[in-house]
Amino acid sequence: MGQQTITAVHCPNCGSLAERIYSSSRRQTRTQCAHCDYLMVTGEGGDNLVRVVESYAPGIVSRSPVAVR
Repeated sequence: MGQQTITAVHCPNCGSLAERIYSSSRRQTRTQCAHCDYLMVTGEGGDNLVRVVESYAPGIVSRSPVAVR
């Protein structure tokens, strides 16, 4: 199993302290805030591009629909 690195960061949604967890085995980064329930999970693909795997940010309204392929 891969190693996890946990870092304290400021939440991009509310500014409170949040945590960023990097999992080397999954090549994913998870940023989460217990104060406002913000969540962003990104992952590195085989082409070395970073993609959003899952996200939730209460209070941020999407201005236009996003096409999912």
